Amino acid sequence: MTALHTYTSYGRAAGSARVRVFDWLDRVDVPAISHSYLDGANNSPRTLLRDPRRVLAAESALRRASVRDATVLVSRQASPLSRGGVEARLLRRAATGVYDFDDALYLDRRGPFPKASIWRAAVSAADRVIAGNATLAEEASRLNRDVLVIPSCVDPDQYTRKTDFAAQETPRAVWIGSPATERYLGDIAPALLRAHTELGMRLTVISAGRASLGPLDALVDRVEWSPLTFGSALATADIGLMPTPDTPWARGKCGYKLLQYGAAALPMIGDPVGVNAEILQRADGLAPRTAGEWTDALLGFFGESAQRHRDRGNAGQRAVVEHYSFSAWEPVWRQAVVGA
Repeated sequence: MTALHTYTSYGRAAGSARVRVFDWLDRVDVPAISHSYLDGANNSPRTLLRDPRRVLAAESALRRASVRDATVLVSRQASPLSRGGVEARLLRRAATGVYDFDDALYLDRRGPFPKASIWRAAVSAADRVIAGNATLAEEASRLNRDVLVIPSCVDPDQYTRKTDFAAQETPRAVWIGSPATERYLGDIAPALLRAHTELGMRLTVISAGRASLGPLDALVDRVEWSPLTFGSALATADIGLMPTPDTPWARGKCGYKLLQYGAAALPMIGDPVGVNAEILQRADGLAPRTAGEWTDALLGFFGESAQRHRDRGNAGQRAVVEHYSFSAWEPVWRQAVVGA
């Protein structure tokens, strides 16, 4: 079997690298050599300046990489200091070059090293492109003929399945995500505050963030994200939230929060933006489109019976197992990456 070399700009602590690459390597019996830039959770200017020798070593290793007889999988980008040349060289030098991405990187033209430039160079150079959803695949198909969709998968076995759907004395919603996306909770603040006022609802925020959420601080209970605890924390809530603005960038997202809720058999509510609409339909989730509909949907949900909540939760987990799990997509991933 041809050796597999994977290139990520982040290590396992970063969500995208973990889900798109490292979780797959943990599951499939494929010999692989992983190359992670600094093996951290971010490559911010402060992080790079903290250890310039490691940065120079990482850049040198990328340029000296010997991958002529190997399959190379580049996820998003290999270097934070690239404009696409590094990624294109790796993909072209390889026996088979595979490029994987899960965000609308073609829209990100910020800074001296724009992700759009990296994306264009990598998609054009790759033998095959793997996109996280159909919106992303359509864009990549303008530059590459061999494009397929593999969603950002979850493993239901890593989650505690919700089994008790009886009404809690204190109704509880949950949101899981990164500090960068916590701001989306502000878009549904009126609905959350109304549910808090009328029902006493609390909101669990599972995140590494600590910033104030303004008026929502009155109902928020923060839980630090941890790979050891996030899977069990979801099942303690009544419903999972995914507010999503209807923007070109958001339409390229892969609905991962909804998939996590489904893995835990947790009923879900979210804006039907991009792939979210498909997930919500399959999972019997609530799909409000306006601020007013969010309020009606959230209050209406807490008026439903325990059996209706159970039905929603079971539908969500069934959708994840059948359409968005590692088990469902393993044969496709194997064929796409290693040809076996």
